[in-house]
Amino acid sequence: MSAAQDIAIVGVGETEFVRKSPDHVGSLVVQAARAACEDAGIDPSEINGFVTESSSMPGLVPPDEVAAALGVKERCFTGAALIGGAGVVGAPGLARLAIESGHASMVLSYFGADFGSSPGGPYAFPAAVQTKRSLEIPVGWYGQPLLFAAMAQRYAYEFGLTAEQQAAVVISNRDHASRTPGAMKRDPLTFEDYLASPMIAEPFRALDCSLINDGATAFLMTTRERARDLRRSPVLVAGVSSASYPTTQSSYFSQKSDYLRTPAVLTGESALAQAGVRREDIDVAEIYDCFTISLLLQLEDLGLAERGHGADLFTSGSTGIGGSLPVNTHGGLLSHAYTVGASHVVEGVRQLRGERGDNQVEGAEVALVAGLGVPDHATVVLTVDR
Repeated sequence: MSAAQDIAIVGVGETEFVRKSPDHVGSLVVQAARAACEDAGIDPSEINGFVTESSSMPGLVPPDEVAAALGVKERCFTGAALIGGAGVVGAPGLARLAIESGHASMVLSYFGADFGSSPGGPYAFPAAVQTKRSLEIPVGWYGQPLLFAAMAQRYAYEFGLTAEQQAAVVISNRDHASRTPGAMKRDPLTFEDYLASPMIAEPFRALDCSLINDGATAFLMTTRERARDLRRSPVLVAGVSSASYPTTQSSYFSQKSDYLRTPAVLTGESALAQAGVRREDIDVAEIYDCFTISLLLQLEDLGLAERGHGADLFTSGSTGIGGSLPVNTHGGLLSHAYTVGASHVVEGVRQLRGERGDNQVEGAEVALVAGLGVPDHATVVLTVDR
């Protein structure tokens, strides 16, 4: 139905995820890119297009440096759009445009994290924004946990949100991570373990917050025809949509009129329509989960749960393997690693290729991946090639 069906993801790669790596983040990206090329069965020199998110990668790990390190012969297309998880999950949209227009034939998307080793970690990011330093931080709005905790408190006021419900989200993710090689946190969790986790910003305990780590992820996209000649079964990009709310990154948390809505309201409907897929056709969902509340809000905005009832999917067991909608089957940002959604794409691909062993969703043919990058959002629908 959509031209997006003409491209496919043909190779995926990740590094080891650790709290602090001895390697520079640029080196980690190159490692992940080489792994993606090996997975696809191509030489890195065949890459001629690069797409990544816009907030950190263009300056921290410039595409020209990645291209040089990989031995790329011609860099015909370079693009970056949207912030963080939205930019990475929405990357197939830019890749599609590049491939359809003839500007590139093999496009690499990547993301590298160095929050474990960089000074200030994730707290350095808001501190670098002038408006946050001037208007938000002086009155206590400092750090992503506090900002998202305010959203969770509003949600609790509107719909109710108990510790048991938040724990169910965390425990579900951890259960998936326990059967995922390379996940940073694989020890099983109980509700008592959750309650023992230190409070960070009410109602968030440490386990409600994404991991902090170093590592990199990459994936390759090309035409459907070329994909069929490569090593792995191609995974089609059946639908992809990006959207932003009319606010800025620096004013989103203090000035946004509706705390409990994300642009997933727009991107989910559009991506599903492009793909010709109904919500009941989705076999697995990989949803950006920097905090438990962001996961719940997107599930509801995507129409995968009723408003105010996102947690019911987790408390009922529906998000586990064998459930009606397995969610974050690699463990997500809460238990696998922090890669702003890049590993969510990789997990969707691996599920549709049937490579997930003990945590494989049987017969998976449709995966929905959603990425948030305040105030942006992207949704991509992946399907098997028939």
